[in-house]
Amino acid sequence: MKLLILDRDGVINFDSDAYIKSLEEWIPIPGSIEAIAQLSKAGWTVAVATNQSGIARGYYPLATLQAMHTRLRELVAAQGGEVGYIVHCPHGPDEGCECRKPKPGMLRAIAEHYQVELAGVWFVGDSQGDLKAALAVDAQPVLVKTGKGERTLEKGVPENTLIFDDLAAIARALI
Repeated sequence: MKLLILDRDGVINFDSDAYIKSLEEWIPIPGSIEAIAQLSKAGWTVAVATNQSGIARGYYPLATLQAMHTRLRELVAAQGGEVGYIVHCPHGPDEGCECRKPKPGMLRAIAEHYQVELAGVWFVGDSQGDLKAALAVDAQPVLVKTGKGERTLEKGVPENTLIFDDLAAIARALI
């Protein structure tokens, strides 16, 4: 199985320091939907692991998050592709859960879902937390410069991190 795991906010859709709280605020980054569809059509399974502490903070309900993910699936399907397993962490940063990145719980859940090892699997994100989660399970950390990616890059990234401009560039590299 060719598995690719993506963070959501800042990788697939625009991010906001004020959180993405509604379906109207969930706006795909240009080229990201097409990239996921192209990867899917080329035999890649594209899974998503996303921190969503806005749920714990009361900024939006689980139903809104589900609507965003339904929209993501519909947009990718309209391009002939498919989005695989989507996992989210609804907890706040101080709740001590095992799923919130930089902890690798969501990545482990994806591995369990697909019955695969994560060693070498690309995990694409835009933050230090994403890169640290990848390293914790021996996955390949991949940074995109979209979202918080430029800021993350300025602060320094792990030595073996692969760096791309955006998700479309990753799709071109993998296909």
